[in-house]
Amino acid sequence: MTNTTNNQTTNNPQIISGTTGGAHLTDGPLTTTAATAGSPDLLTSEIDSRIVKIRPMATPIDQISRMVGSRPASSMKVEYYSVDTRPVESTVKGRSKASADQLPDLPPTFTVATANDRLFAPTDTIMFPDVTVETPGGQEEALTCYVSDVLTGTESGLKLIALNMGSDDEIPELTDGMKIVRMGRAAAELDVQTAQFEALPVKDHNYCQIFKAQVEQSALMRLSSKEVGWNLSDQEEVAIMDMRMGMEKSFLFGTMARLTDPRKMDEVLFTRGIWNQAGEEATLSLGSLTQNDLIELMKKAFTGNAAGSPRKVLVAGSELILAINKLESTKVIMAGDTITRWGIDFNEIRSKFGSLYVVHAEVFDQCGHANDGLIIDPQYLTKYTHVPFRVERLDLKKSGVRNTDALVATEASCLVLRHPKTHVKIRGTWD
Repeated sequence: MTNTTNNQTTNNPQIISGTTGGAHLTDGPLTTTAATAGSPDLLTSEIDSRIVKIRPMATPIDQISRMVGSRPASSMKVEYYSVDTRPVESTVKGRSKASADQLPDLPPTFTVATANDRLFAPTDTIMFPDVTVETPGGQEEALTCYVSDVLTGTESGLKLIALNMGSDDEIPELTDGMKIVRMGRAAAELDVQTAQFEALPVKDHNYCQIFKAQVEQSALMRLSSKEVGWNLSDQEEVAIMDMRMGMEKSFLFGTMARLTDPRKMDEVLFTRGIWNQAGEEATLSLGSLTQNDLIELMKKAFTGNAAGSPRKVLVAGSELILAINKLESTKVIMAGDTITRWGIDFNEIRSKFGSLYVVHAEVFDQCGHANDGLIIDPQYLTKYTHVPFRVERLDLKKSGVRNTDALVATEASCLVLRHPKTHVKIRGTWD
């Protein structure tokens, strides 16, 4: 009875929690099953650390996503949220009108309609950067106003009080299309509340795609092969590389879909590539590309809606890389430095707006995008994994299929861009 109990205990080790959140194994050996239960990411991370050593330059997107880590997905359909930022500007709609209840001791009060009145709230400060006024002190400044009320009903618009004009000054002409910039709110001393503003995340989804690769070897071939580290033979390494290349293409240019295979009568899910998720787009004329064009691209990639990390990655096809390489290095843009990140050698392009890590991706050429590129913000690139990368050995000889041993590699995963506007796809032309 004692031996049976001990055997059961040995075969079923217990995992207990440590004093600071760790996991400890008692009454049994450390096995892959126990390791997975106690530290689910341990073996997955080890496998990823070996996978990323296989030709990392050929699959930069898959490489980066593995190096920054992935999130577990409980199902093949991944749902995620993106939070956008509140717009900072609008435009004048129509013309301004002087207020009927103008008080003599106040600066000019007037009403102006905007393209989006709901963007503004009482106590906001706004600026008209294209309208210059002379302050009571004799200085020239952009017209700045205080929003005293947001009108609704039959008469819409913003009721404004000019902040840098004298009470006797005439209201400047505000015409249709003039830019309005929303600034900070200004509260009175006794105010304890202000207009409410909440950001609601936008829900989106993607499908995890099941990627597979299989290698078969005869018994004699297996005996002659050399196994090192993770038991990857030369044939297995080639298969893994081919699998990663296929995943790279799906991660970049895949189309999200689900269908039933008519032969297998089983559902198949297809993942959506990040090229189709990017929220910003730029066009470059590669035949006449100049330093100024590249600076404009950097501005678009690091300012406005695309603002995010100060360092981003540009993966591009050979024609776009060729056009960039023809540009001479200057003090403003320096493309001569080589940076190694995530196991990839990048050429760095710097500007006052931010830095781009540039790498050629052969997948762009293979998929008909040799002229194009994609600027991604690694901080907002997320990989979801439903089935972590794993390798299973099949004994086809025992099952009576073939006198071979088979290795099958499997992963079910997808990539998502959590803030699409921070990523820019570049379309290059030779016009």
